[in-house]
Amino acid sequence: MTDTFHIDVPHTDGTLAVIALSGEFDITAAPAVRTRALELLENGHPHLVADLAGVTFCDSSGLGALVGIWRCAKDADGSLTLAAIPDRLSRLLSVTGMDTFLPIFPSADAALAARQSNRTTA
Repeated sequence: MTDTFHIDVPHTDGTLAVIALSGEFDITAAPAVRTRALELLENGHPHLVADLAGVTFCDSSGLGALVGIWRCAKDADGSLTLAAIPDRLSRLLSVTGMDTFLPIFPSADAALAARQSNRTTA
């Protein structure tokens, strides 16, 4: 596999942050994603949106990282929301049952709008 992996944080606002991933989310990338997500949690952003639009491949390590991030967010009274999931990853989430406990939106903008709407009505 040859897609270079990138992590970006294009949005932070109060308790909410977007972590955008692109490239191959595999055993070499998973620790960096988990580390960056934990930094965001520790810096007061317990509600994370993982924008997966640019993910070209995800193995069990990437999936495991998402589960770990979800658990850490829950421990911080936060949440993990997934956005713009590629078709192959969507199938993996469905087969593993992760789609039953992780909110999924078609885009990061839709996830942000829903999250911000929840924040104003709570």
